[in-house]
Amino acid sequence: MQIDEAMLKGIIAQVIQDMGEGSWSSTDNGCCSDSASKAPIGVYSSPLAVKSFEVLGPARAGVKADEVVIGVGPAFGLGQNKTIVNIPHAQVLRELIAGIEEEGISARVIRIKRTSDLSYIGLDAAKLSGSGIGIGMQSRGTTVIHQKDLLPLNNLELFPQSPLLTLETYRQIGKNAALYVKGESPDPVPTLNDQMARPKYQAKAAVLHIKETEFIVPDGAAEELKAF
Repeated sequence: MQIDEAMLKGIIAQVIQDMGEGSWSSTDNGCCSDSASKAPIGVYSSPLAVKSFEVLGPARAGVKADEVVIGVGPAFGLGQNKTIVNIPHAQVLRELIAGIEEEGISARVIRIKRTSDLSYIGLDAAKLSGSGIGIGMQSRGTTVIHQKDLLPLNNLELFPQSPLLTLETYRQIGKNAALYVKGESPDPVPTLNDQMARPKYQAKAAVLHIKETEFIVPDGAAEELKAF
């Protein structure tokens, strides 16, 4: 069956309606929304914002060798507040942080504003981490464990199928990131395998990525978040 433009728009409109997030339209350049570029530093309180995040200011380079920096996408807690399978961002962060802290390592959370590309989100987080280890996560839940001296498309562990990531998986991702900080070589985090996940969620994933990209601030500095 051939899918024309009208049919594609209909599919996307249905996905947005199913997401239950109200109306949404892209900006002309497909990049930066006014709500993102004009958002003040402080506690975000928009209807889509996660209430448990506070922006502390520009993210600093870490000096502690025993930390993991969690880098989240530009729409995290702003345009989106849950993953592609409706896990609240606040719960995901709690599990990532818990996994890190269980290994005696500290965690910081930053929002990467300049890109929606997972590789660069993770690499930016690693470069700001005192240990050189970072976790990158797009708002839809796709996640990576990165290291500061690797190329963007190289990484320590990649979790590309966001629909299959559970809270238990996120906790183990945090734990493995902490183990890398400690100089260990942990077994890769086990994940579920479902060949139907990609076709089932492909349209929704595309819409969520477009929405993530809407919140990019070109050349925008990363900002440090406090998670309550």
